[in-house]
Amino acid sequence: MIPAELQAGVLAGTGAVQRRAMAKAITLLESTRADHRAQGDALLTALLPHTGQSFRLGISGVPGVGKSTFIEALGLYLIGLGHRVAVLTIDPSSTVSGGSILGDKTRMEHLSVHEKAYIRPSPSSGTLGGVAEKTREAMLVCEAAGYDIVMVETVGVGQSETAVANMTDMFCLLQLPNAGDDLQAIKKGVMELADLVVINKADIDPDAATRARAQITSSLRLLGLHGHPEHAHHDDQIWHPQVIQISALHNQGVDSFWAEVSRFRTVQTANGRLAARRQHQAGAWMWERIDAGLKQRFREHPQIRARLDDTTRRVLAGELPASTAARQLLELFD
Repeated sequence: MIPAELQAGVLAGTGAVQRRAMAKAITLLESTRADHRAQGDALLTALLPHTGQSFRLGISGVPGVGKSTFIEALGLYLIGLGHRVAVLTIDPSSTVSGGSILGDKTRMEHLSVHEKAYIRPSPSSGTLGGVAEKTREAMLVCEAAGYDIVMVETVGVGQSETAVANMTDMFCLLQLPNAGDDLQAIKKGVMELADLVVINKADIDPDAATRARAQITSSLRLLGLHGHPEHAHHDDQIWHPQVIQISALHNQGVDSFWAEVSRFRTVQTANGRLAARRQHQAGAWMWERIDAGLKQRFREHPQIRARLDDTTRRVLAGELPASTAARQLLELFD
């Protein structure tokens, strides 16, 4: 049964009723209980016709680069332009306790209390790639609620935060002007996925920021600009990743950043790549959920549960090779 009250609340428009409904809807979608998952699927299917109209922006960068300060400055700027802004922040979960601080709201003290903004912190809960397991579902809830700009802030773990690039329309990477490693700019991984590189805290050392901008610009060319040979020649119909300098703390360059984002959206919409990107992401999302579902069903399989502890004990004791143990358990699952 579709949770009708949640659906009505999310679609309510604005106000505290909608906020509560959004929070409950996302919590339902994040639940691992089988009955909650069934209700969440029904809710998401009902909300789907009301989604797809927002612009999805991924924000990544190393810890200390100023992601929260930047997002708050950008969010307030966009609200001033008449937008409604939703921010999904991901906090790393402790490998010891499994808990998360979920403190991004406290770092965005002005944006978090604005009536046209919605901030939802979620724990990564061991999910790799800098995002949470149900970030895509949370994005759809925000879109159905009428938020036309949805930002996803990753946990900030370095070069592995590539998952956010596969669920947003544009991937922005924040860098420091003095990273301390000249080779940092040409490391493959997160850098070559960036549609826009932002050098934050440029006011601290303007000369270093200028050098970093030149270095990263050259590095993007060296990396083949997303691996597309056609990018080697300038074409107004193809987006070429850009590098800009800003100071979010002093609210300098936020307007220039949004101008680049708007230009990206215009170019990618005109050449059809934005629509193609979303189609590819929808297919990838389906297979991601299939993989997660198979893993869950494997663990819940009666014969697997009966043999898992003993098999694990034998592997840890060195009595059974891990590869053999995996094959035997998979044969039981089959």
